[in-house]
Amino acid sequence: MSETTHTPHTPLLGIDPWVRQILRCPVTGADLVDGVGPDGQPELVSTSEVNPLAYPVRDGVPILLEDEARPAERVPSDD
Repeated sequence: MSETTHTPHTPLLGIDPWVRQILRCPVTGADLVDGVGPDGQPELVSTSEVNPLAYPVRDGVPILLEDEARPAERVPSDD
């Protein structure tokens, strides 16, 4: 799987907190957390344990399309 750095407490620039709270993975319905992809670009990463996906963020806009997603490592739980 591709490496993703997760930064759950660092908001992505340009996305209001209330918007971030309602965003969900369009494939699994799981919550999304901030991440940084292998290319150093921001992305939103699904917290799905079965099918974690990472979605790119371009110019502050999350691209929540299945065709744009890439497989990601499972997001570690806060427990």
